[in-house]
Amino acid sequence: MRAVWYERFGPAAEVLETGEAETPAPQPGEVLVRVAFSGVNPSDAKARAGTRPGVTKPPFPRIIPHSDGAGVIEAVGEGVDAGRLGQRVWIWNGQWRRPFGTAAEYIAIDAAQAVPLPDDVPLDAGACLGIPGMTAAHCVFGGGEVAGKTVLISGGAGAVGHNAVQLAKWGGATVIATASETSLSRVAAAGADHAFDYADPQLAEKIAAVAGEAGVHRAVEVEFGRNAETLGQVMAENGTVAAYGSGLDMTPALPFGAYLFKAITIDIVLVYILPQAQRQAAIDVLQRALAAGALTPAIHARYPLTRCAAAHEAVMAGGRAGAVLLEID
Repeated sequence: MRAVWYERFGPAAEVLETGEAETPAPQPGEVLVRVAFSGVNPSDAKARAGTRPGVTKPPFPRIIPHSDGAGVIEAVGEGVDAGRLGQRVWIWNGQWRRPFGTAAEYIAIDAAQAVPLPDDVPLDAGACLGIPGMTAAHCVFGGGEVAGKTVLISGGAGAVGHNAVQLAKWGGATVIATASETSLSRVAAAGADHAFDYADPQLAEKIAAVAGEAGVHRAVEVEFGRNAETLGQVMAENGTVAAYGSGLDMTPALPFGAYLFKAITIDIVLVYILPQAQRQAAIDVLQRALAAGALTPAIHARYPLTRCAAAHEAVMAGGRAGAVLLEID
């Protein structure tokens, strides 16, 4: 099979190689998926670059990257229902704590990690559901239903944020989202009731004005460190901040008094290690939203397998309007 791999950390153009690799065989409990699209996420690029804290060398001699993908099941291992042959599926945690991910023509993976994709949902959309889809679903619904509540989504134009806006609106929430000034109309089109420029010096006041006396019940936060102070001002009593990122400030200073006297919960979200019950709840949300036509993951760019390095560079660039994919076929 054709695949992309790396054997050392470094810049994408220097360490990613494309060539022929052995096609895996499904082991007991696994399915073999012919991959149509591989989802490229910032975490994939960071792992390849060697920027994870405390990791000095790749954990395996050769790594085929990427955790997300979508394709068709072509073979099943012992103990897996043969009725799954030919099933269209999306994949989660393809390369998490294992060497071979979705940047290849085939992946053999635990059958539970290949989720049936509704017939009317394109495979490219399916490749966007693993990290950005489940992160959005858990951040919005991880505390229960949001109907009648106010949800604040920072970075509403990003891959996770754009999904979160759609999901929160579908869930019956009043949605407040922040984005760059040039992306506000796109965020509003996704379902945000109110969209504000995240660079606005009056941001906290504007959010508070539309949230009303009740405040923000749940926040989906991509830059916790930069926004911790604003959140302390606008959150409701007993509200929850579901923070899945803080890349611009990894050692945030917390205004503890504001959080204490509102009893704000900080929920740190790492989708790779969601407990099974929470993961299944997120998958169920995504499946129901897809079936209802309420979720359309945005795709920023597609690259052929041979241009995986360009895809890694694109996913780390600012101003993306959705996911970055590799087209395998």
